[in-house]
Amino acid sequence: MLGGNGGVTRAELVIPSSLTAVLITTVPIWMALVELLRKDRIVPTLHVVLGLVLGFGGVVLLVGPGDLAGSGGLNPLWTGVLILASLSWAIGSVYSRKASLPKTPLLGSGMEMLAGGALLLVASLISLEWVGFQPSNLSVLSLVSFIYLIVFGSLIGFSSYVWLLTKTTTARVSTYAYVNPVVAVFLGYFLAGEQLTLRTLLASSVIVIAVVVITTFKSSRAVPYDD
Repeated sequence: MLGGNGGVTRAELVIPSSLTAVLITTVPIWMALVELLRKDRIVPTLHVVLGLVLGFGGVVLLVGPGDLAGSGGLNPLWTGVLILASLSWAIGSVYSRKASLPKTPLLGSGMEMLAGGALLLVASLISLEWVGFQPSNLSVLSLVSFIYLIVFGSLIGFSSYVWLLTKTTTARVSTYAYVNPVVAVFLGYFLAGEQLTLRTLLASSVIVIAVVVITTFKSSRAVPYDD
């Protein structure tokens, strides 16, 4: 939570959202690499590798190669922070698959969110983000958005994510990183009147194909290290 969500939230103040979307989709790739480096390493099948490559390429096509750096160019420092944030989330996800967690999924995800929230609060105090904060300046839209993220983003979304990590392969669970940008594009079309271009539809099709490839073929096989 501290490295993943905290890193992304802070970096997005500097990094264009298009580049952020692409770098976050490296999470499935990081997950595959982390599982490969574990003692009980899991070697991804060719179908999974193909799906990961297709998904990443689809997101690059979705946001547009020419828009990745933004008008201000790349910021190497915060680009690195985003990469480390993705790696942090991947390591935590893979670790949680076999960690000693409570049998009740909601209790486990609740403990993770409380611990992560406490660390993020400490980080915000150290970085002096609280200076100048005035509750009276909060708008109704901000409060509604905050409540929405608590209910759907945390209670439902994150709890489902943690539960799925214990029920299926990380490759299948990680496909959320490819689906999120597509959902955002279509929500923008239906709710904000944003334009759907041919490139967007083509990229969305590539991403959907990638998700189908990853989720429908056999899971990776475990290959233990030699003694």
